[in-house]
Amino acid sequence: MLLRAYAVGVFPMADGRDADEVFWVEPKMRAILPLNGFQVSRSLAKTIRSDRFQVTRDAAFGRVVKACAETQPDRPDTWINPAIESAYSELHRRHHAHSIECWQDGELVGGLYGVRLGRAFFGESMFSRVSNASKVALAHLVARMRTGGFALLDCQFMTDHLASLGAVEVAKDDYASLLDAALSSAGLAGAGAGSVESAGGADLAALERLFTDDADEDGTLPGYVISQALGQIS
Repeated sequence: MLLRAYAVGVFPMADGRDADEVFWVEPKMRAILPLNGFQVSRSLAKTIRSDRFQVTRDAAFGRVVKACAETQPDRPDTWINPAIESAYSELHRRHHAHSIECWQDGELVGGLYGVRLGRAFFGESMFSRVSNASKVALAHLVARMRTGGFALLDCQFMTDHLASLGAVEVAKDDYASLLDAALSSAGLAGAGAGSVESAGGADLAALERLFTDDADEDGTLPGYVISQALGQIS
């Protein structure tokens, strides 16, 4: 059901961490981040190249979701309740949900997670415990998406943070067209439940295969590889 919901442009939320029920959301205005429009400031590019963070893929999915569900000073509650947490853990087990983790001195300090379907990636949430960690995680995601044949990065709702990185808002009908194109090119438009479940599409691991000698087993890639993929070559 969850993958079918994404295929028609809706996603789940809860009213709070302790809420019992989940509801479906289809915003009138949708935030997306054009993959060729990702804004990398000079300071962010320097941080990426410095390898201040060790950045992994799918190394701690459950921990990333739990961190995203934690309350923050500017976010006293969360829309991620136990039912949502369990549903995305199951999607991760089936290789449909993925995470990017930022580590510093062995501690998980930032990251994001979302859902891959066809040539679309639906970003669900991100967190940062130190400055720039979530920005670096997003940069690594965009670099992987650009190399892996993705066409759409859905950010759901616009924030100042996302806008500073190049995200834009599109109307619901325009988003539907972009989503249809991202799914059609992967053979998913109008697909039934079984087709959605089994379909392939774009590949977050393509960048690792392109730089096999540089990638670790956990998907860690050095900052210069990410800079090259983003067109930020020093």
